[in-house]
Amino acid sequence: MLTLEKFSIGVGDRFAHQAKAQLTACVMASRSGVTVIPVWNKSNREHLIVGSEPGSVKAAAVAAVRELGWKHPYHVDADHINLGTVDRFIEASDFYTLDVASAIGQPAPAADVEAFVGRHPELIGRLSVPGIAEPFATTRQSVEAVAAKYLFAVQEAGRIYRHVAERKGADHFVTEVSMDETDSPQTPPELLIILAAIADEKIPIQTIAPKFTGRFNKGVDYVGDLAQFAKEFNDDLAVIAYATGQYQLPRNLKLSVHSGSDKFSIYPLMRRALRKFNAGVHLKTAGTTWLEELIGLAEAGGDGLKLAKEVYTEAFAHRDELCEPYAAVIDIHYDRLPSPADVQGWTSQQYTSALRHDRSNPGFNPDVRQLLHVGYKVASKMGARYLNMLEQCEESISRNVTENLFERHIRPLFLEK
Repeated sequence: MLTLEKFSIGVGDRFAHQAKAQLTACVMASRSGVTVIPVWNKSNREHLIVGSEPGSVKAAAVAAVRELGWKHPYHVDADHINLGTVDRFIEASDFYTLDVASAIGQPAPAADVEAFVGRHPELIGRLSVPGIAEPFATTRQSVEAVAAKYLFAVQEAGRIYRHVAERKGADHFVTEVSMDETDSPQTPPELLIILAAIADEKIPIQTIAPKFTGRFNKGVDYVGDLAQFAKEFNDDLAVIAYATGQYQLPRNLKLSVHSGSDKFSIYPLMRRALRKFNAGVHLKTAGTTWLEELIGLAEAGGDGLKLAKEVYTEAFAHRDELCEPYAAVIDIHYDRLPSPADVQGWTSQQYTSALRHDRSNPGFNPDVRQLLHVGYKVASKMGARYLNMLEQCEESISRNVTENLFERHIRPLFLEK
């Protein structure tokens, strides 16, 4: 089986121009003593908006690996796919994020729920999991309720997995199951039941993306109770360690944190828990690279700054359309967005201060950052004009992409003591 290494980072690249800059951050991590495997991810929705094909992601990754002489593994993620979208990714991808969040709550056949509970009497009663202070207390009814909520989604994951395995070969890709884009977080006891169901489906998952307590909005810091998150993350790691032995799941199974980019306040909590359990993690940084492109354009000044301002003007004008698909993972206060007329008068420093995620900078505007995070459709409509400007401003853009990924994400999560 193709094996995902202990630490990996999902690097989104909307326009397939920053693979080398992203990989440079992983090279820097390796030189600093930790191997962080890049996983280039791009969803079907993003491909449709930008007008690209999955093969372009692989081509950019291969070129970067060759140019930098990267000797470690790397992967290309068919991000958030389902049965209706997976086929276009078969050739280019070797990592599949099976998104079954929309199937959560859809009823599995009652006979399937009853059979599941019958196969797993060990889930009923008081269950002690090493690393969790208090035992789980469950009843047959509570286990049935959880199974009724999640079993159909797990069965759907099984259908997608087998579809990919039939076409690609079961040993040639990494499988993740994603349940994060839903309203309610999965508790650690629910996660254990979900993992038992995944084992029954014989899905060799190497990462799982649950929904955690709190808000994981695009491109900004975590919003929620830090103590509660720390406990939940710790308990989820304990459940995974327990389930891999109990249900013969892959030993390298690890948590995947979606919309994990820029969650600076939880990185120290995650780091401590990962070291406590000697566990791995997959962190998705998604669209922050696209924001660093805008920062690099603005920093370059001249035509680059002019184009960055134009992107904001168009994003502001179409904010409802741009925000609607991402409503579950953004919180934008329109009244805190500067007017396009004001932005037109900004200097390079004012633009970068508003957009760069530096909370110590009084000019930082998280509402601007979230709007532009989901506003890449504006740049895609510019076509060659935008891509040509990326090449003209390559130095400032690549420097910002690398620095952001290494200094703000890799260093605090994987390297700091």
